[in-house]
Amino acid sequence: MNLQTTTPKKQGFFAATKIELPNNGTTIYAFAQCIETITQNGCFECLKTGYHNMPTCLPNSDGRAYADGCFIRYSNSSFFPDNYQMIEIITNSSVGKQGSRKKGAVIGGVVGGVTLILILLLLSTCFIRRSKSSKRIHRGDVITATMLKGLVSYCYKDLKFATQNFSEETKLGEGGFGAVYKGTLGDGKVVAVKKLTLQHSRKTEEDFFSEVMLLSDVHHPNLVQLLGWCCEGHVRILVYEYMKNNSLDRFLFGERKGYLDWKQRYDIILGIARGLTYLHEESHLRIIHRDIKTNNILLDDDLQSRIADFGLARLLPEDKSHLSTKFTGTLGYTAPEYIIHGQLSEKADVYSYGIVVLEIISGQKSKALEDDGDNENEFLPLNAWKLYERGMHLDLVDKTLDPNDYDAEEVKKIIEIALLCTQGFADLRPTMSEIIGLLQSKGLLEHMIPTMPVLIVTN
Repeated sequence: MNLQTTTPKKQGFFAATKIELPNNGTTIYAFAQCIETITQNGCFECLKTGYHNMPTCLPNSDGRAYADGCFIRYSNSSFFPDNYQMIEIITNSSVGKQGSRKKGAVIGGVVGGVTLILILLLLSTCFIRRSKSSKRIHRGDVITATMLKGLVSYCYKDLKFATQNFSEETKLGEGGFGAVYKGTLGDGKVVAVKKLTLQHSRKTEEDFFSEVMLLSDVHHPNLVQLLGWCCEGHVRILVYEYMKNNSLDRFLFGERKGYLDWKQRYDIILGIARGLTYLHEESHLRIIHRDIKTNNILLDDDLQSRIADFGLARLLPEDKSHLSTKFTGTLGYTAPEYIIHGQLSEKADVYSYGIVVLEIISGQKSKALEDDGDNENEFLPLNAWKLYERGMHLDLVDKTLDPNDYDAEEVKKIIEIALLCTQGFADLRPTMSEIIGLLQSKGLLEHMIPTMPVLIVTN
């Protein structure tokens, strides 16, 4: 209640408190925030809705509620970042059965306070969905909080100039989301400009905000770095560091096929594994990419791999083994349990990674099976499995590779690692950190025997 009344009065519309219950010594931590574009009264009414919904989270020791424009959270364990400091005392609050009174301290963020709402929203375990009666706030207003994460808010006219009015000459590629252009900013910096085609699509809008919020808070040498964004009217643009060598699929199936030698391919395989390990296990968020494929792997100047396109990414709460969700992704790269049952976990990324590894080794593109004929021979994991069973692993290797350029046993081992990743049962697949260990080990996979991939036929 104190946060409900205090937050609208504070500059920045965010406040936090902690208070100790006198009866059992439990400390309650709480945080509330409104977006800065809302009015003071709008903030109060929004938090009022959240406050009245909070009891439905009980008796959980952690609860969160949000509406369009505000967020409120409580917990009996501290979740405040280290860069918070005490700045003032709020009104006395009645606590405990005997009505004893104790002062609670409001804590204000020195930096990052506005950003916390975005991270907490993503991490929520006890959500109260937005109230129909709450004030409607345009999503573009919320995104301004990510500027505190070091991202740049670009002007549309500057990006238009940088890409020569988004001309065909500057286009790097195009997909279902829109097109990516090479841009040269006023200071001479070269960037990649991803212009989304919204078409008033809520899904594309959500993909945009998902990518901004995730990439503003994750950093790794094997992830493409997001530099900034543009959100003006119906325009949604993401600005990334420029990858001179574009995407991996061009080196495997396109105009640069045959360019990569074995060492370069191995380094790419290892780099992707490191990037996924960071997303799954090392970042403070458990992130499932959901769309690992060769055209979402970019190569920098040194041909090192960078995972890109986080529009479909999802967060996996710490207390869950998987999410149940509608299938979204690319057939031919997608795990069977996700297609059939909608069960999404890190092991779905592991499956996709295995497909990509087979593509890198073979120079062949994985295709989804269709029920219009007998095309099993075109299903890459099945081909690899059949060769593995007969001990003919090396027949899978890209014919553009010089046999004197690689160690046959190492290649065999990596094919077997890929087959471990593409097993039909998710529990049998290794984690990404285990895969790194297997890739870097000198020995063979004597105690790890893959099982046959599952065939999924699509209409």
